[in-house]
Amino acid sequence: MIKRLYRIDYKGQPRYAVEESGTWRLVEGDVFGDFTAGEGIAATGHRVLAPVSPSKIVCVGLNYKDHAAEQNKPLPPEPLIFIKPSTSVVGPGDAIVLPPGAGRVDHEAEAGIVIGKRATRVSEADAHQYILGITCVNDVTARELQNKGAGYTRAKGFDTFAPIGPCIAQGLDYSRADGLRVEGLVNGATRQDSSTRELIFTIPEVIAFISNIMTLLPGDVIATGTPSGIGPLHAGETVTIRVEGVGELTNPVT
Repeated sequence: MIKRLYRIDYKGQPRYAVEESGTWRLVEGDVFGDFTAGEGIAATGHRVLAPVSPSKIVCVGLNYKDHAAEQNKPLPPEPLIFIKPSTSVVGPGDAIVLPPGAGRVDHEAEAGIVIGKRATRVSEADAHQYILGITCVNDVTARELQNKGAGYTRAKGFDTFAPIGPCIAQGLDYSRADGLRVEGLVNGATRQDSSTRELIFTIPEVIAFISNIMTLLPGDVIATGTPSGIGPLHAGETVTIRVEGVGELTNPVT
């Protein structure tokens, strides 16, 4: 059974709610520890917030073969990682703000791993024990800055460049042979459509690799990479990221 954890504005305070088979209940306890489903609430009418406030978002670059090809770059021999700051995070419905003078800014649809407990030097075999669930991530990128050598931190670290949401889905079989479908749409038109089966480095591999470099904290997010089909965003457009089993993360562009 798939459970989805939403972080919502409930009576002026952020609260977690769990949705299961269309029924919503407030969470009692700690989603990063022990929690239960409590009082039932309406399934609609809530402002949905970013599902976590991560200390960091660790992104894996060039982790789809087709994306590496469209960027004219060789396949990396090991995961290529970089960090987006916590200040780049926005939630569903929040605007992606195009920075003045940044040039072309692209969407990048990604499946995100939400870390559930402190992870240091984790093995691939044990990686699943540290996953709270899966979410959608848009790794928004100032492509012209990246291509001219400004570096990943500058090109990907602007405020609003890390939409996350709409929830944390638990119980998804991300290891199945056909993977989880990952899509990116602009104004309803599909630009990216692939699956996590195309990942060069699997979810257990990236968790093990990253946790052997840095400690991952509860609520941290690993963005697993984007497939081919990246493209520019313009003011007035709406971009949607879909990850199978998670739902849709939609943001306007201003």
